[in-house]
Amino acid sequence: MFGRCTVEYDGRAASSLGAGNRLLILKPDGTALVHTDEQRTPVNWQPPGSEHRAAVRDGRLRVRSVRENPDERLDVRFDRVEQVSALPVTGGRSVDVYGSEEDLRHRILDEPELVEPGFEPAATERATAAGPVDVFGHDDEGRPVVVELKRRRVGPDAAGQLGRYVEALARELPDGTEVRGVLVAPSVTDRAGELLAEKGLSHVPLSPPASSTTPSGDGRGSTTAPERSTDADDGAD
Repeated sequence: MFGRCTVEYDGRAASSLGAGNRLLILKPDGTALVHTDEQRTPVNWQPPGSEHRAAVRDGRLRVRSVRENPDERLDVRFDRVEQVSALPVTGGRSVDVYGSEEDLRHRILDEPELVEPGFEPAATERATAAGPVDVFGHDDEGRPVVVELKRRRVGPDAAGQLGRYVEALARELPDGTEVRGVLVAPSVTDRAGELLAEKGLSHVPLSPPASSTTPSGDGRGSTTAPERSTDADDGAD
């Protein structure tokens, strides 16, 4: 539903939006979303489980979304309605996410020989002074190995990052300990390859699995609800 409206919320806080052209979306699960012409998150909303009611009061269409626990009410009052549409949206919430670094990590842990024969993972997200190491392990001679994972073609920055991890870990271990570094990525630029060679680091060309399924609504792993608007009346748009 699109038109000129005001929006008032009362519940855990209170907020009021002055008259403006806005888009109101009501979903079968009880979700209500009020969108303006800015940003991707709604300016106000009600979660799934809310109940929607509509009535005409004093010549204005009022759409009310009510939630009982906790007690919350969202009122959208239209001075003018430009469009009303009812559309059967289908397809569910499962999203195919293509080639994440997490998928690549699982692939390495399941098949460590993809890094090199004899490689044995020991930890993930191992802390160092330069930051957490994606995968830490040992080669077939027992030498520490830092594995940095990238889901796409990378340049010199990735080579430098791996070098910093290797140097930081070497400072933590007994003097003389040789720490190896391996960059796992589908491909690297020529300059990145040169830097890896200069630092004595290796590159293993490997891509993440084709896809994995996540219930996330946006395909990027985020399921966090938008923050409730608590601004005072913002006046006319």
